Amino acid sequence: GQTLTAVALQAERVAGDFPSQAVSLGEIVATVHHSLGDVRRIVRELRPEALDDLGLTDALISLCLRMEQQGALTVRRELESGLPALSSEVELVIYRVAQEALTNALRHSQATEVRVALRRDGRARPEDSVTLSVTDDGRGLPEAPESQTGGLAGMRERAILIGADIEIGPSADGGVEVCLTVASNPESA
Repeated sequence: GQTLTAVALQAERVAGDFPSQAVSLGEIVATVHHSLGDVRRIVRELRPEALDDLGLTDALISLCLRMEQQGALTVRRELESGLPALSSEVELVIYRVAQEALTNALRHSQATEVRVALRRDGRARPEDSVTLSVTDDGRGLPEAPESQTGGLAGMRERAILIGADIEIGPSADGGVEVCLTVASNPESA
């Protein structure tokens, strides 16, 4: 962003020195400003502002509400309070996995209801593990191999990056369940 701003300033300065090139340099400045807007948008999408502004739990609530507004989908939230402190990288992965699972339920599963739960993991390392589960009542995973690409593969890659365990499979209702378990302090795991 800073580099693009510097380029725009240089082009504006040169335009003052060479009036015959002012139109061309003005077009360059406009393109640079447009690119700067694109960069800012991409950065916002990489780390949603809601995570920084609201925190993980409230960002998940906001995400669930947006998903409900986009389609005929009821989203039940079970978000535990008092979770252990999580790094910004772990929060981002939890948010993105929830976002992808909800998006899949909305677009592909024909689900009518999705449950999003975030809680301490009481099975192993209860003091330092957090589990996100997203469960829908849709038609389940497709049997075709392409079901392991795109969003599902992206969720797995994100989990690997933070040393989390992820399971994606059938839910008790016949839909899909995505379960992500991560240590709140991966370095100590």
